[in-house]
Amino acid sequence: MGWLWAIIVGFVLGLIAKAILPGKQHSPLWLATIFGIIGGIVGNALAGAFGIRETPGIDWGRHALQIVAAVVIVGLGDMLYMSLRGNKQRA
Repeated sequence: MGWLWAIIVGFVLGLIAKAILPGKQHSPLWLATIFGIIGGIVGNALAGAFGIRETPGIDWGRHALQIVAAVVIVGLGDMLYMSLRGNKQRA
C-alpha cells in the first residue's frame, strides 16, 4: 500500500509543481509523477533533517518542503528532458 500512496502523492506533487512553475513544461505526465515522487522523498528527508518529520496533526512544514522539492526537481527534470529530447530530434 505504501507504493500506491507514493504514486498518488507523487502524481499530485508533480501536478502542483507543474502548475507553480511559469511557462510550459514539456515533460510528459508520467515523468512529472516520477519527479513528484522524488520530490516527496527529498522533502521528507529535509523535514527529518530539520526535525519536523514527526509532529502532531497535519505536517504543514513537511508538506511545504515536499512541494518546494518537487518544484525544483520538476523544473530541473524538465530542462534535462528538453535537452535530451532536443538532441534526439537534431540527430
